[in-house]
Amino acid sequence: MTGFARGVAVITGGSRGIGAAITRRLAADGFRTVVLDIVDPDGPCDHFLQVDLSDLDAARAAAAQVAADHAVTCLVNNVGIVAPAPLEEVRAEDLDRLMHVNLRPSLICAQAFLPAMKAAGGGRIVMNTSRVTLGKELRSLYSATKGAAQSMARTWALELGPHGITVNCVAPGPIATDAFWKNNPPDAPLTRDIISKVPVKRLGTGEDVANAVSFFCAPEAGFVTGQTLFVCGGVTVG
Repeated sequence: MTGFARGVAVITGGSRGIGAAITRRLAADGFRTVVLDIVDPDGPCDHFLQVDLSDLDAARAAAAQVAADHAVTCLVNNVGIVAPAPLEEVRAEDLDRLMHVNLRPSLICAQAFLPAMKAAGGGRIVMNTSRVTLGKELRSLYSATKGAAQSMARTWALELGPHGITVNCVAPGPIATDAFWKNNPPDAPLTRDIISKVPVKRLGTGEDVANAVSFFCAPEAGFVTGQTLFVCGGVTVG
């Protein structure tokens, strides 16, 4: 056990969907929650800062402001976007866009909050990645960014472990969010096929993902780092 205790948790993209569920769960766990997002939160949080995290200067300024106002000991890198396309139609121009949302804010925020975590004697960083890192049709760019996040997390786990800071990934499978339904129309044969192949016979919920994030963020989870937990209803087993 390190000196880390539940204090302030920052959730990027914490206003809607999975991010909102994570925000609610960490608040229930006893964290004071700070949400960084481009849209207003669906529910309550202790502090909300509206920011376009794809904008390098804006993301840096927001992270610096939060670091100045709060002693952050928990960071959940949740923000993300998808650009579904078959390989022949993937736009190279979209690669930077996805990297700037799905990956770069993780680096910016981690660098901003590390001093407070080290001063506190420990901390928690969680990456919300995806089961697409194991391969999924139409997700060339999304899987590339999420795979990069998982690789980066393992490197951070090695560097930050001596400081009592753990770094882990939660990799959701099919989760019934607005974004899922936007990219997978309910009546589409491919959508029905996705659901039929989930061993537990249902789509996941934001709360399912938040439960896993809660575990990694807990002070009691200090001996678990560099790991990826797939929250996917058993999809990866097959």
